[in-house]
Amino acid sequence: MSEPLVTLDRRDDGVALVQLRNGKVNSLSTEVLRQLEVLAGQLTDDPPGAVVVAGNDRIFAAGADISEFAGPDEARAIGARFLSALEAVAAIPRVTIAAVAGPALGGGCELALACDFRLAADTARFGQPEILLGIIPGGGGTQRLARLVGPARAKDLVLSGRQVRADDALAIGLVDEVVPADALLARSLDLAATYARGPLAAQALAKQAIDRGLDTDLATGLRLEQDLFVEVFATDDARIGVASFLENGPGQATFTGR
Repeated sequence: MSEPLVTLDRRDDGVALVQLRNGKVNSLSTEVLRQLEVLAGQLTDDPPGAVVVAGNDRIFAAGADISEFAGPDEARAIGARFLSALEAVAAIPRVTIAAVAGPALGGGCELALACDFRLAADTARFGQPEILLGIIPGGGGTQRLARLVGPARAKDLVLSGRQVRADDALAIGLVDEVVPADALLARSLDLAATYARGPLAAQALAKQAIDRGLDTDLATGLRLEQDLFVEVFATDDARIGVASFLENGPGQATFTGR
């Protein structure tokens, strides 16, 4: 049996590390995307405390496997695979952190965008270079990017195909933190572990409220928030957190994640 192209390591601190392992450039072939979707499904069915998605220490992911490109029929199949895989990553009911070292281009950038947070090494580069091939992004690049950095900046990146370095990506809100390359994975895992010690049920409901709310109008989003606000009070963590606050003040609770 061949080695997996995407691996999953569930750590003792509650963090799940998902790593792309498809050669030197970590191209997102349809098989890589299939394996990623399977693992994302496992992390949804049996959630850890938090998730880190990483490539190797030189590259996050260079994008789709261009050798699979052909005509409209192939594009439809590839686009469907990207959509289902990255939607599965986005749907994981835990904090997800993309640890980006080196290039995150095309589909690689879109994978990072599907995560909740993006930590970048100072060697990282981001871009949607599809336009340079005469095509457009097909894995969420025109949608998630515009929602994150605004339509004008998204159009600049998508229509020019240019790449931005980590410090520029931080300045426009594409990434959340930049660290030295040799500290990236450790910092990402440490941050994930912090979330993994938190009230996981409340985190999942808050993430759902934000993500689903962005897909609708404000009034509908506010009603959704109210429903989930009520739902969270049925969790053990809410009971523990409120009781701890009344007895010991804020920030002292030890949550069970239920």
